[in-house]
Order: sequence, then C-alpha cells, then structure tokens
Amino acid sequence: MKGRAVKLREAHKSGSPALCSAAWGPGGQHVVTASAADTAVLIHDAAALLAGGRVSGLAPLATMRLHKDGVTALAVAPGPGGSLASGSIDHSVKFYTFPEGEFQSNVARFTLPIRSLSFNKKGTLLAAAGDDDGIKLIATIDNTISKVLKGHKGSVTGLAFDPRNDYLASVDSFGTVIYWDICIGSEARTLSRVAPTFRSDNSVRNVLCWSPDGETLAVPGLRNNVVLYDRDTGEEVSTLKGDHEQPVCSLCWSPNGRYLASAGLDRQVLIWDVKSRQDIERQKFDEMICSLAWKPDGNSLLMIDVMGRFGIWESVIPSTMKSPTEGRPDLKSTKVPLFDDRDDGDDYEKPCNSGGLEDDIDESLCDSTPFSHKRLKRKSTFNGDSEDEDLIHQLESSERMKDKHKDTKEDAGKAIGDSATSGRLVTTRMQPAFQPGSTPPRPGMRNFLAYNMLGSITTIENEGHSHIEVDFHDTGRGPRVPSMTDYFGFTIAALNESGSVFANPCKGDKNMSTLMYRPFGSWAGNSEWSMRFEEEEVKAVALGAGWVAAVTSLNFLRIFTEGGLQVHILSVSGPVVTAAGHGDQLAIVSHASNCLPSGDQVLDVKVFNISERAQSFSGHLILTPSSQLSWFGFSDNGQLSSYDSKGILRVFSSQFGGSWLPVFSSVRARKSEDESHWVVGLDANNIFCILCKHPQSYPQVMPKPVLTILELSFPIASSDLGANSLENEFMMRKLHLSQIRNKMDEMAPLGLDTTAYDDEEFNLEAALDRCILRLISSCCSGDKLVRATELAKLLTLKKSMKGALTLVTRLKLPMLQEKFSAILEERMLNDRKIAGTVGFCSNDTITRNPPVLTTHATLTTKFVQNENSSLESSLPILNPGNQESSFIEPREPEGEQARGINESSLKVSPAFTPLAKVPKSNETKKDSNGASNASVVDQNKKGGIDGAKKMSTEDCNRTEPQRPVNPFAKSSSKEQSPSLLDSIKRMKVETEKVEKPR
Repeated sequence: MKGRAVKLREAHKSGSPALCSAAWGPGGQHVVTASAADTAVLIHDAAALLAGGRVSGLAPLATMRLHKDGVTALAVAPGPGGSLASGSIDHSVKFYTFPEGEFQSNVARFTLPIRSLSFNKKGTLLAAAGDDDGIKLIATIDNTISKVLKGHKGSVTGLAFDPRNDYLASVDSFGTVIYWDICIGSEARTLSRVAPTFRSDNSVRNVLCWSPDGETLAVPGLRNNVVLYDRDTGEEVSTLKGDHEQPVCSLCWSPNGRYLASAGLDRQVLIWDVKSRQDIERQKFDEMICSLAWKPDGNSLLMIDVMGRFGIWESVIPSTMKSPTEGRPDLKSTKVPLFDDRDDGDDYEKPCNSGGLEDDIDESLCDSTPFSHKRLKRKSTFNGDSEDEDLIHQLESSERMKDKHKDTKEDAGKAIGDSATSGRLVTTRMQPAFQPGSTPPRPGMRNFLAYNMLGSITTIENEGHSHIEVDFHDTGRGPRVPSMTDYFGFTIAALNESGSVFANPCKGDKNMSTLMYRPFGSWAGNSEWSMRFEEEEVKAVALGAGWVAAVTSLNFLRIFTEGGLQVHILSVSGPVVTAAGHGDQLAIVSHASNCLPSGDQVLDVKVFNISERAQSFSGHLILTPSSQLSWFGFSDNGQLSSYDSKGILRVFSSQFGGSWLPVFSSVRARKSEDESHWVVGLDANNIFCILCKHPQSYPQVMPKPVLTILELSFPIASSDLGANSLENEFMMRKLHLSQIRNKMDEMAPLGLDTTAYDDEEFNLEAALDRCILRLISSCCSGDKLVRATELAKLLTLKKSMKGALTLVTRLKLPMLQEKFSAILEERMLNDRKIAGTVGFCSNDTITRNPPVLTTHATLTTKFVQNENSSLESSLPILNPGNQESSFIEPREPEGEQARGINESSLKVSPAFTPLAKVPKSNETKKDSNGASNASVVDQNKKGGIDGAKKMSTEDCNRTEPQRPVNPFAKSSSKEQSPSLLDSIKRMKVETEKVEKPR
C-alpha cells in the first residue's frame, strides 16, 4: 500500500547538494532544521507547517545565525525545558534555549568540523564528534568536557546513546561501529567495517540508532540493507533487505520500536515492519533524503533532502496495522532497575571487571565514589526512574563545590585539558575483586577458575551443579587429580604443586561462603577440608608453602595450614582486589581510597612472609593511567609482578628504594590492533601469555589455548645509535644482576650457602660486560664518545677493559683511549684508598657498588703516533698464553685455575701488569701483623720494561666470603709490592726509554 506523496518545502537555500539535518522537539510541537550550506538554525511550528500544507513562505518561529560556517549537526535535549545544540564546520558547538532559540553558550571548540551530536535520555550529557580525534562527552549542567573517547580511525559521523544509558554507539566514515561503555569510559566492543564507506562525499554520512527498548542497534549494511545488532554481544540479530538499490544513509525507529524508516542514496524512503522483516511503505523523491526523524508520540515522519527542502510524512503506518505508538516501552514499569538505588546492605550484583569475576564492592566506599552506579546484569527489561539521578546529583554537588575550590579547579583544569576527566563527571568505579588467571562466568560454557604456569582448573555447569577438573601443563610433573562434582558453586580458585583451594560467594543464609582445600597427595585419608563463613564472603584466595590464605569482605586476612588449622587472622587496610602466593610470600592488593578525580585506581600492595610472621613490603601499586589491574602474581624466581588493562607488565625491584619497573608492553608486542595478551606468568626473561583476538579479552577453554612466549623488553626510547635491542639487553642484564646480588645479600647474614648464586653472578657479570663492549663499539661508530666513556666506567672484569682498550686503538681514537686510561688510573687511586681502610682482601673480592674495574694496570702517558709502535706502546700487550678471540675469558675449574696462576706468573705483559689477587686463605702466608702480602714479578725476556712490578693486594675493594675464584687473577709471590706511585713513576721512565730514538 502506498500513501499520499510527500511534498517538500524549502527551508535552506543550497546551490549544490549538502548535508542537512532535521529533528523534532521533545513534545512533537516544533521542528528544527539546518544545512551545511547555511549558517542558520531554524525552529518551525509543526502544526503551522502541517496546516500550511503546500503554501510556501511560512516563516520559522526562530532563526539563529551565530555560526560562521554551515551547520552540520543538530540535537535536541529530551524532556520539557530542554535545550538545542548545533555543531558546525566552523569547529564550534553552541547551546540555545528551546523552543525560544536564545543563545546560551559555546560548549566546546574543536580543531576540525563537527559531524554529529547526540544527547543522552535525560539531556545531562552531550556527545560531540567529527573530524577530530576523539568523541567529547560534555556535561550540560556546566558545559565542561568530562571525557574524551578515542578509538576511531576516521571521522565520526553518527552517535547514539543507548536508552538505558549503558552505551554510546558511534560509527565513522570507514564503517566501523564502536560500543562505548559510558560507565567506565572505554570501548566495550568494536564492529570493524560493517557499514558503508563515505569518505569524499560530505553530503552523506554513516548513521546508527538504538531501538526504543535499547535491545537492538540499527546500522546501515554493506549490501544496501539494514543490519540489527544485539546490545550486549554485538552479534547480528537480523537483516532488513528490500528494494534499496544503493546504500542506506539515514535511519530512525518508530516510538514503539516495531517499525523502522530508512533512506538511501537511491532517493527512496522505506518503512519496515521489523518483526516480519518486510517493507510496508515507500516514497521516492527528487533528491536524496539525508535525515529522518519519527515524531516522538505520533504517526508522522520528518525528513529533509540534500537541497535543504523538508516536509512531514503523515500517517506513515496504515490504519489497518498496529499504531507506531501502541505498546511503547515504559521505562518506569519494570521491576528490574538499571541503577540500583536501594539502601546500603542490600545484595546486588556488579558487572565483571577486566581482570576477573563479578564481585561486590564495599558499600561504604561505593557510596562515596563519584558516579559509582550499582548496576545489575543487563537484561531485557529495566527501570529508567533513576537512570541519571546519580549523574545529576554528582554534577550538582560539583557545582556547589566549585565556589569553595575555585582556584584549585582552575589550576586543575589547565593541567588536565580536553583529554582528561574534569572531576565533575567521574565515570570510573573502584575495581572489584578478581582472581588471577580466572575468566568471567559464561553460562553453558567452560570457564577457568585458575590458570597459571603449573596448570589450570576449569568448571562447567551441569544440571544444577558444576563439574571441576584440574589439569597440569606437564602431565609428568603433577599427579593425576580426579575430577570433582561441585555443589557449592565455586567461582574462584588457586593452584600450586601441593594442592588447590576453592571458594564461592555468599548466596543467602542457606548457602554461605565456603572455602575448600584439596591436597594432591597426603599420607592420611580424608585430608581435604572446608570452612564456612557467616556474614562474610571470601573475595580472594592464595596458596603457598604449607599455608592457605583467604581474604574476605570484612577485610579479614585468614591464614590456615595445609591441614586446616586456623593460625592467623589479620585485618587489611581496604577492600581486597586480588591476592597471590609464592613459597613463604603472600602478596595482597587492596584499595587505598576511592578512585582519583581522573578515574585512576588507588591500590596498595603488601607482602607478608608467613613463616617469619613479618611484613616484607608495603607500598602503592603502580598502574597505567585510566587502567585497572588485570593480573597479579610472582614470577618463577619470586619476583612480584603486575599487569594492567593497558598492557603494561611491571616487576618490583629494590632499586631506588623500591620501584616498579615496566618490562613489557602489549601494545609494542602485538602484531595487529585487534590482538591482546592474557597473562599466565613469567620467568626471568620471558612472559607466558595467551593471544586473544578482539572482541574476545579472555581465552576459550575448549580447545585448550596455546601459550605464547614473548621476551621481556623495557619500553626503550628510540636511540640515536639505532641500537635499541642492545640497550634493552643492557638494562635487562643489569636488572638480573641486581636481583641475584639482592638474594646473596639476604642469604649471607643467615649463613646460607651462596655457591650457586656466586656462579650465576659471575656469568651475569661477564654477559653484561660483553653487552657493554658491543654498545661501546656502537658509540664509537656513531661518534658518541662521551657515552662510550660512561659505558667503560661500568665494565667489571679485567678482560673487558682489555677489549675496550684494544677496540678504541684499532678504531684510532686516541682521545677515547686517553679517557679510558684516565678511568683506570682513577680507579687504581680509589682502590688504593679503600685498600688502606680494609687492610687486606682475599681472592673472594668482588667489586659491586659502585661498579668499578677489578683490573689494575700500568698506563702509558703518551700516545705514539707511529703506526708500527702505537699499539705496542699505548695498549696492554695481551699475554701470549692467554690470548683469545673473545674479550671475556671463560671460567675455569679451581684446579686448572691454580695451575694457570702458577704458569702465568712468569709471563706477564710488560705494558699491562694486572693487580694480583691473593690465593685461597689456606695458601696465603701472613706476616707478624696478620696482613697477607703478594706481588707479581713481571719477567719479560723479549725486551720492554725491565724489573719487577709489584702490586699489593690492599688494592682490592672489599672482602666477601665464598666468592668464586677470579679466572683472571695472577699468582702471587712473597715479595713486598712497591707503592702505587712508585709503580707509575717506573712505568713512565721505562716508557720514555722505549720512545727514545736509537
């Protein structure tokens, strides 16, 4: 059935097609129009327009000409006493009273043209976007920018607030649709390139719109159709395909959501019955219709074409069909509210966070958190009574506080800028508790209760109960654990080599929160145990060496033995976020306070030593701005680590008094933009994770996910040397060496054997020196001599400095060689002073902090320019018996080392005489004063410097027990060594003899 043809009348003059906009007022009594070819915004009387029929020249009620260029977007705030917003090519957004049309204010200045505007249901929030990078959310009560949402690659041409106020949907010129969760201000899901692409034609734009019940999002499809997407899953629900011959460019729903109007580039307007997926009415026009709007409470359709002509299609739906206003969703009639306004103490559920399970947040803290809506799981019905009450109260409260803190607000506003949250509208809640390695519950599907480097615990619902399985990655490493039938409904778990622990939330008086521990092996039967808690709920669990820990909703930390004995009950400082265990160490993350005005979480971390009943660390947990904690735990070597939702992995180091070091960035490591990393664990050099493809943020249980191993890497700034990998290796090796030395320092006072760590420390020192030498080579090639000198000061081993001197000589860099020689001389003087204080040292000496060279050598004072003699006179002559292709000598066994010392005592380079180290204590002879003396006699039979060079072992830096034998140390003699200055003078004299012409 075809209705009467709609006649259009001119509202805006345009010589060529231009994007035009039209909108109804809240009560359907007024109409607003605008054109990209006109600077005016017009308000018309809808009744007069209909009564005037085909009469031309009907004057608008109000005309606003405040823009300097064409108007490209309109939005009318819903409800009585609303306002009108207009966006323009002149980069501005303006507010007017409605329907009077009086100017109120300039809302925001953009740097590029505006393309789309949209009010939320209560008119308290305006979304504005265009060619700029980001969608600005503007609080209408004081016209301040509260948030900038960034994620689109092209111009944003369509915006639509979900009627339930959960989502803001946006579409860009590339056809990508993004659901924004406006409660936390981040992407909920992205539908890539699902809409047509309109790039060069500014008279056409991509649009989208929500159904009145908020269940469905309508988007123009790629096949001249309309595609309907589910609100929560983003999956395609249905497709409306009819007689559109070209892409759809405008959409609008009827008030009851039963019908949908679409306009296409083929100049047709179709009316769809969404239920039957059939078009029931159509009109064809002389020009393309670029904007449609259904009357809020009637059977009329407003439209405007690209030439600025507009009209109203009356009686769109035939009287023989259901009225478009019949059965409209009553947002006030359902029993399930969108935002829970109940008093404190009522039970409610919260949406899961990025890192774990759905959980409750402490009521007292939630109530004081700005914009902390307590939402139920999203369902098909909702209550809109209090949809924006929290937002309005927050804005009004901020307005009252503005006078008291005016100066502070102005300073903060300057610092924050457009891209940050202003503090008057905070959309971030305190992060609920989660369990590391868990995935959120998905009904009917397997979920991970725990996943770590050892194995996994999975669960699946089955006829009123759950089926739990424990699997080990290495089947030969762990025992075979039988599956378990779960009647408690466990939602969190932890796993280690000894056993597993489970906990479930409280679900009423008859189903209290329960903690259960299952050991994998025990000498006694019936060794598993459980605990039930009254009036409190387990929020996080952890396992360690012989203990089980649980943190509850009362902020109690409860510690049990493996047998179930309750040994400790402590109080933590705030609501728990997560917990992790490793050996004797238990780490707990808790909220330190409400979220900051910027929306950042404020978290504390405490580390307890269970066996010693001590607290080894307490401090703030560092997160990337606007992120949440996604994973927390210990590395394989016991290093405390955290991973946030922005993809930054940090490890805790004792450097600088205790600091969190960023050692991995997911953004840098991913190969495509839709990739993310779900962390499982890490060791000293690698991170173990599971790759997830957008929109999935969690791995699927079946099939079993594949672990991806990535190297840890500092976020190094791009170096002017082009040696980023070397610089990263340098920093990583320094970090590992620091960790090993810290362990040795902790073990030494306890009298523990550190032999294994001694060997590892020496190997790390050698590897670090090799890396430094390669960096010195890069600096020399890049003419960065100052940097090369700084690197030389960090060398530790003798052969390393030999290699550095050899390198700069071969590259013919005399200035750098003099600097290296000066570094050695300064170290020798410093070592002499230190040795005078220490009195003696043994062969166990190591130079640690500051990192100084243990090599002491005689130095030349003049660089000989003669090509044939420069190397011989200026550099240490390598021992012929010890020359190797590598700069670092390999470590030798003690027996071979002892023989090497004796054999090399007679073959020492005349130009490079290292300081000898004292043999083992049982081989060292002491004088009457108890001081050990040793010297090296340099007998050069081939010429050069005659006489013996004697070095005192007092030049060593410090003594430490159980230090591995230095493989570069020379054998000692019983002769008294001369002073350091005497050795330098003798070296100068001998050098002058060599340099005199014969």
